[in-house]
Amino acid sequence: MNPMLQMININKSFATVRVLHDVSFSLLAGEVHALVGENGAGKSTLIKILGGVYSRDSGDILIDGEEADITDVPSARSYGISIIHQELMLAPNLSIAENIFLGHDIKTKLGLVDINEMEKKAQGMLDGFNLSLHATDKISQLNIAQRQMIEILRSISFGAKIIVMDEPTSSLSEKEVNVLFDAILRLKKSGVGIIYISHRMSELDVVADRVTVLRDGHYIDTVKMKDTDHEQLVSLMVGRSMETFYVKHPHFSEKIILEVEHIKSGSMVKDASFTLRQGEVLGFAGLVGAGRSEMMNCLFGLAKVESGKIFLDGNPISIRNVREAIQMGFGMVPEDRNQEGIFPVQSIRYNTTIEVMDQFLGSGVYNAEKEYELAKKYLDDVLATRYSSLEQSIASLSGGNMQKVIFSRWLLSTKKILILDEPTRGIDVKTKTEIYRLIDNLTEQGLTIMLVSSELPELINMSDRIVVMSHGYTTGVLAREEFSQEKIMTYATMEM
Repeated sequence: MNPMLQMININKSFATVRVLHDVSFSLLAGEVHALVGENGAGKSTLIKILGGVYSRDSGDILIDGEEADITDVPSARSYGISIIHQELMLAPNLSIAENIFLGHDIKTKLGLVDINEMEKKAQGMLDGFNLSLHATDKISQLNIAQRQMIEILRSISFGAKIIVMDEPTSSLSEKEVNVLFDAILRLKKSGVGIIYISHRMSELDVVADRVTVLRDGHYIDTVKMKDTDHEQLVSLMVGRSMETFYVKHPHFSEKIILEVEHIKSGSMVKDASFTLRQGEVLGFAGLVGAGRSEMMNCLFGLAKVESGKIFLDGNPISIRNVREAIQMGFGMVPEDRNQEGIFPVQSIRYNTTIEVMDQFLGSGVYNAEKEYELAKKYLDDVLATRYSSLEQSIASLSGGNMQKVIFSRWLLSTKKILILDEPTRGIDVKTKTEIYRLIDNLTEQGLTIMLVSSELPELINMSDRIVVMSHGYTTGVLAREEFSQEKIMTYATMEM
């Protein structure tokens, strides 16, 4: 079978930095071809060249065997190429129908927008994918999974025959992931080729036919998924075997530094209780909607505690805002780094040191040298962050390096308890290992970690104890010797 897409010896440089070195990639009709590699491996650059966001320096792109002249996004779309980005590109105040046909509205004979026809066609697409939605529903009313399905339908409405999915399950529950996989199967059967970018190996087992690995901007190998395993893929991605993926040693004492008693907050946290020991990693498990992130928001001053008690070092406390939380020794790496974790128009330096600016403004005098030294100490020495200048925009970084900047900020300012909400979501295997090693080092140095994660292997391998929540309630607290996915899921699905 001849490929529907061929990218041959693609090269790309930004200024003096070469980011793609003779990279080749192909896609068959009705195939899911996964593209994997560490953050910074070149995946995003290759896809942006395909989508017309970047121009290639050299190399060829063939669609159905013919040279494709892709110079911008419209020209890529004219070849049937659609990219569904990790950050969904929908207009929240418009309806589903308006979003699906945004940019190519159906017109009447008089040249007016035919909203009735758009809603009729959109409803047919929704029904065809068994989505219990109405074409007139506003995007703002939809959850992440439903919005993702609208992005897929939007691609289909443009006549896309090549669809790129960039970390499509990063914010989805298990049930929502299954809906997405059903949609992918339908697309395959209709002959659509899918380029699937993901760091989750278990997903590749389910959806991928082939996998291409990039490393440091170089093409490494393409293998059939049925002929490989996770260990081989990880080895290809990082250039060495990974005998030790998780890095974990017990560093906790029996000293209780935080006590949470029967906390209630809004509709998501109904009755949460737990204790936190000095130097431990306390994991938080639960399904989507269990109230874990909302509980963390209470401790970081982002949500109001309506009832219940919190004790820090045995003393009752009331956390009214983020500033008070920081002063009490809390830090937080949030779940959504793009929306909640960064100042996107600001520099790496600004994003790293913003919480400790008082250290560089003694007596009203700004000490730039001290600021740069501290920022580089954490970015370079502690976290091995890849960047070209402290003054470059943080938004220009890969997801993993962006996460390292956010970590650096809170390592500079956190004195007691660091809250990590989905800290490895959407980042590569190598960076995950670096973060696991950092967590272990931090607890060895006396910091205490609260780890929220939807990945049970991560919780099981990195936690000293695990608090399980369900529907806003604490349903179980497990010691390390009690850990198992089955037991965690039993508590996570418990009705109160």
